[in-house]
Amino acid sequence: MAIIISGKETSAAIRAELKKEVEILKDKQGLTPGLAVVIVGSDPASKIYVRNKHRACEEVGMLSRVYEMPEETTEEELLSLVDTLNADPEIHGILVQLPLPKHLDEKKVIYRIDPKKDVDVFHPYNVGLLSIGNYTLSPCTPAGCMELLKRYNIEVSGKECVVLGRSNIVGKPISMLLLQANGTVTTCHSRTKDLKDVCRRADILVAAIGKPKFVGADMVKEGACVIDVGINRLPDGKICGDVDYDAVIDKVSAITPVPGGVGPMTITMLLKNTLLAAKEEL
Repeated sequence: MAIIISGKETSAAIRAELKKEVEILKDKQGLTPGLAVVIVGSDPASKIYVRNKHRACEEVGMLSRVYEMPEETTEEELLSLVDTLNADPEIHGILVQLPLPKHLDEKKVIYRIDPKKDVDVFHPYNVGLLSIGNYTLSPCTPAGCMELLKRYNIEVSGKECVVLGRSNIVGKPISMLLLQANGTVTTCHSRTKDLKDVCRRADILVAAIGKPKFVGADMVKEGACVIDVGINRLPDGKICGDVDYDAVIDKVSAITPVPGGVGPMTITMLLKNTLLAAKEEL
């Protein structure tokens, strides 16, 4: 019987721990971790994400500030706000909600955020620290995956790990984190030859390619652990992952469901990064 790796339960446990840490930081150091979230335009999905982040901050006792800017905001205006937040001692984490409207240069905006306050871990300086294993902050979704493996006592060291996907947000950083945990890592992508054979070697398979139910039973090794990062909406409105859950459930030893697996961990790890960034100020 496969272990169902619950991100919902794990996330709730971590938030309870973070709440206690925040209280201690306030009482002993007089410091309240603060997160600023900037949203430009009125993308409905982005607005939901921002609302959820704001609620999560309040839940653990952190300061949360949301800056809503109109669609026609200029690059100069957005960069000016980032500069203001960089200099604000009450703000320890800055997150600019992506995607930005097309007339704004995402790269320029990300590069402008002070690396110490880059709680998304998109700045090249922080990506560099991650790659050499000398980091405080780690990208939220990959960090959430690693936390799930840790809390469910799934050993990475010495295991064959296969990552499906090479995005800068998930694929590349999760490959680095697995490597630093002493996994033997193969990163797959659209040009990988004999993809099914490569995936079948995996003791730990991470799916992060954004294709609904792409991973079937013929791609999974008997007894593998499967971490499904995908969140896809089907024509009938239902949510599914990159893994065909029903097809592989009897073959795997552990799996994250979608929804309720990796998803809830992302905002929780954002909160953790904000706390870590605040502690760096002490």
